[in-house]
Amino acid sequence: MSTTEAILVLEDGRTFRGAAYGAEGETFGEAVFSTGMTGYQETLTDPSYHRQVVVMTAPHVGNTGMNDEDPESSRIWVSGYVVRDPARVPSNWRSQRSLDDALREQGVVGISGVDTRALTRHLRERGAMRVGISTTETDPEALLERVRASGEMAGTELSGEVSTTEAYVVPAVGEKVATVAAVDLGIKTNTPRMMSERGIEVHVLPATASIEDVLAVDPDGLFFSNGPGDPAATTSQVELLQDALSREVPYFGICFGNQLFGRALGFGTYKLKYGHRGINQPVMDRTTGKVEVTAHNHGFAVDAPLEGPTSTPYGEATVSHVCLNDDVVEGLELRDADGNLKSFSVQYHPEAAAGPHDAAYLFDRFLDLIHQNKKA
Repeated sequence: MSTTEAILVLEDGRTFRGAAYGAEGETFGEAVFSTGMTGYQETLTDPSYHRQVVVMTAPHVGNTGMNDEDPESSRIWVSGYVVRDPARVPSNWRSQRSLDDALREQGVVGISGVDTRALTRHLRERGAMRVGISTTETDPEALLERVRASGEMAGTELSGEVSTTEAYVVPAVGEKVATVAAVDLGIKTNTPRMMSERGIEVHVLPATASIEDVLAVDPDGLFFSNGPGDPAATTSQVELLQDALSREVPYFGICFGNQLFGRALGFGTYKLKYGHRGINQPVMDRTTGKVEVTAHNHGFAVDAPLEGPTSTPYGEATVSHVCLNDDVVEGLELRDADGNLKSFSVQYHPEAAAGPHDAAYLFDRFLDLIHQNKKA
């Protein structure tokens, strides 16, 4: 374990001291906390955490090491990492390196030995805020100045920084039954994998894709992925989605894709005080009455009425899913005048590779929607 000292300074001046974990140096980002007890490798490699410093509420992190099978992308995306008690030696038959080594190899600055319970309570009370971690600066006031000079998450468009630069295809497993154009706004590896397992050929397109790029795939459906940044700062993808909806292309969106769906339908979005992050969030599917335990990673949400339909140029929109902790909108549906489903989205992650898998049925719902649209 490192003996190099490190400091963490929040933008309101609250300071924590600990030891260097991962790479040494200095980093800045938005401080957020994740309540997942497992799945840290999937969290670290989720592009939605771009420019965020993740505080792990679980006290022991790194016990199972790191492997080459579980990453959700080609790299670690978090800006910084905060843990209380890192594993001294990883123990798992699939482990290929320690978490500490992986962070160091990829230049991710972290801090250990921090009272993460106190830090989490502070963020819950004061809200997510900018933060800096440094192993080179010993003066908290000097680091605080740089924290306050760093960029904020609100008003920032980030999907272009995490998206693929070239289109690629994930072939269907077994018999091909449909083609989907998936716009990569920070897509996770498991998302096209879950579609391909259902016989869908997935054409993953860059965030800069136009409606012409989408139509060139001759898709049976359109998908928008998860991703980082403020949905209010994103306009081109909203216009693309509105064009697709006007052409009656079935749509499914996850996380950022839910927020952009909301904006395409005319709803606003807003920043949550401290967001939802973890793999233990209760959500009710109001179309079935079923309560699911779900994985979340979002700091923004859709501002839509929880009761009753809203008329849009594309059909009647309703809130289909709601978080049982705080009534945040967790899903939207779009139906035609006869009540038939046309498009839908969810704010949480049915593709969560680390689990839970309660919401995997949503990929089946998307395929059913595609089949129904083909028959119409």
